Amino acid sequence: MSLLDSPLWRDGFTLFLSIVVQAMPFLLLGVFLSGLMAVFVEGSQLARFLPKGKIGSAVAGGALGFFFPVCECGNLPVARQLVIKGIPPHVAVAFLLAAPVFNPVVIFSTWIAFRNMPELVAYRVLFSFGIAVAIGLLFSVQKDLEPLLQPAVWRELQRNRCQEAALKSTSRSPLLQGGTFWIGSQSPAQGASGGSLATLQRAEEVYRAALAAAPALSWRQKGLLLLQTWAREIRELGSVLILGSAVAAFVQTVIPRSFVLDYGQDALVSILIMMALAGIISICSTVDAFFALSFAATFTPGSLLAFMVFGPMVDLKAIGLMLTLFRPRAIFYLVLLTFQFTLVGALAINYYCS
Repeated sequence: MSLLDSPLWRDGFTLFLSIVVQAMPFLLLGVFLSGLMAVFVEGSQLARFLPKGKIGSAVAGGALGFFFPVCECGNLPVARQLVIKGIPPHVAVAFLLAAPVFNPVVIFSTWIAFRNMPELVAYRVLFSFGIAVAIGLLFSVQKDLEPLLQPAVWRELQRNRCQEAALKSTSRSPLLQGGTFWIGSQSPAQGASGGSLATLQRAEEVYRAALAAAPALSWRQKGLLLLQTWAREIRELGSVLILGSAVAAFVQTVIPRSFVLDYGQDALVSILIMMALAGIISICSTVDAFFALSFAATFTPGSLLAFMVFGPMVDLKAIGLMLTLFRPRAIFYLVLLTFQFTLVGALAINYYCS
C-alpha cells in the first residue's frame, strides 16, 4: 500500500483541507478590510479616534474587534495596516488578541454551543478581552518599536510617518528636530546654525510643495492600487496560512486521541492538554466552541475555557501569520504572556467550580 493510500495520509489531508477551508473566508475578509484601509484611510484619521492614554488606547484596541467580526485568520491583515498607518503597536496587539473572540459572530456561536453553560460564554469573552488589554499594556512599555516589527513593516511605517509629517503645517516640523533627517549624520548643533537650518527649511519646503503639487489619485487609479494591495496581501498571508495549516494537520494526526482523554479530569493537566490542543489543531474561533463542546463530558470547565481563550490568540497558523508583522522575539513574549494569563485564569475557574 502506497503512502497516498494510507489512512494516516487521508486523515491528515482531510484535516489540512478543513483548516484551510475554515480559515480562508476570514483571511479574505481581513485582506478586504485591510486593503480598503490602506487606500482610503489616513493614519491621522485613525489616531484621532483613539484615547491619548495607554490604558484607554489599549481598551479601545481590544474593543475595535467588535467592529471587525473576523477570526484570527482575518484580523492580522487589519492589525498590520493599523501599525503601518501609525497606530501604536500595543493597540494593534490588543486588537489582534481580542478580535477573534470579542466580536458578535463568535459570541453568538459560543452561546449556541454552550447555552446550557452561560457562565462559560461570559468567562470566555471577559477573559479574552482582559488578557488582550493586559498584554497590550505590557507592550506599550516598549519605546523603540523597531525591535518589535518586521523590517518591511518598519520601513513602510517610517515612510508613512515622513509623508504625513511633511504635510503638517506646524511652526516646528518633526523633520527638523535634531537636524538629522535630511543630512546624514549632522549633529543638532550643526543643524541649529543659520546656514544648515536654512538648508533644512528649504529642503522641507521643496518636499512639502512636491507632495502638495502631486495630483490626487483618480478613482480608477485607487481601484488599481486596491487590487494590487489585495493581491500582495493574499500572496504573503495565504502562503503562510497554507504552511501553518499543513503543520497543524500533521501534528494532529500523530497525537493519539486516547492519550488526550486519559487526563481530562486533572485540574492542571487537563488545562495544559487543551491549550496544547488548541494551539495545534488551529480551529477558527467561529467554530471552535462546537469542538470544545465535544470534550465537555470528559474535561474540566477550566480546560474548556483555556481551549476557547488560548486557541484564538495563539495557534500554529496564527503564529505564522504574526511573523509577517512582528519579529520572532516579540511573538515569543506574546505567546508566553498569553499562556501564563490563560493558565492562571483557567486554574481559578477549575478551583472555583470544584
